[in-house]
Amino acid sequence: MSTPRLPLFTLPRRALRPWALAAIFALYAPLTVAAGKPATEKLPPLADDSAVVSFARDMEQRHGFNADTLLAQFAQVRANPRVLQLIKPPATPQQRSWERYRPRFLNDRRIDGGVRFWAQHRDRLSRASALYGVPEEIIVAIIGVETEYGKNTGGFRVLEALGTLAFHYPPRAEFFRTELEQFLLLSRENQLDPLTVKGSFAGAIGIPQFMPGSQRRYAVDFDGDQRVDLSGSVDDAIGSVGRFLEQHGWQAGKPVAEAVRGNLLPPAELLEAGIRPTLGRRELHAAGIDNAIDEQARVALIDLVSPERETEYWLGHDNFYVITRYNRSSFYAMSVFQLAEAIRQRRPQ
Repeated sequence: MSTPRLPLFTLPRRALRPWALAAIFALYAPLTVAAGKPATEKLPPLADDSAVVSFARDMEQRHGFNADTLLAQFAQVRANPRVLQLIKPPATPQQRSWERYRPRFLNDRRIDGGVRFWAQHRDRLSRASALYGVPEEIIVAIIGVETEYGKNTGGFRVLEALGTLAFHYPPRAEFFRTELEQFLLLSRENQLDPLTVKGSFAGAIGIPQFMPGSQRRYAVDFDGDQRVDLSGSVDDAIGSVGRFLEQHGWQAGKPVAEAVRGNLLPPAELLEAGIRPTLGRRELHAAGIDNAIDEQARVALIDLVSPERETEYWLGHDNFYVITRYNRSSFYAMSVFQLAEAIRQRRPQ
């Protein structure tokens, strides 16, 4: 759940990634501006858009905002061409490659950073794990993948980013208008100035990169200061990640993923079944997959493909699917799982 993010690689239907890797994708989508002038110079303030005026009036009627106050805030932001550039799929998508993707998150810097983060916040991680049933290393790994333990939380003004996408990006306008509405409600509830809140180019906020709607639904005040602060409170971030996974069906003590044993060329229909766990032991064994799973268990077949290399096949359990609710990508979920395992193994006992 996290930041709306874009596909860095061409993905199959079952692994569409509408919400991942904003910072990395930015490397592949440089902004082009005319005549060396600021990208927003020729664009009018958002408040000049009749659709924004209608939105402000609607917020007044449905939520009790002052429309004129909202329009005064929108008058201070303009549509940001960089946001529009980053949200678009690349003109020439790279071929999907686990070999290229994995090292971005599975590296010594993130592993060692995760070990330090765990040591620094051991008590809060232990409490979140006990409360929500999510292993500490999974919470650590998600925060490590999302923002490298809070180091990279985004430098875009959230009001500007969401306003740009809500009114200047038709393919996802409805979604981003909803998130803009949620952001304004969130700002009012937490007494935040919406003009000062920073986040990703797609409006995700804080250490765990929650979209405003997800923050209002799943975030928790884990440090007991009577407010939810995902940008300034590591405790709130830790508790909120745990609760997000728990609310999406995390099964305490159950496996996440396991490498396929046996047939290394599974039938295509097993892959076409998708990322939601639906395959049973009988179907797997009929296809020559020897993994021992419970009779009642269901799994998904995950393919980690790389050009010019043999594809890795894994079985994703229900908890693997839960991780994809944070970011709808098998690559993302496997990165979280493998980073979590690496951090756990390197952590001093």
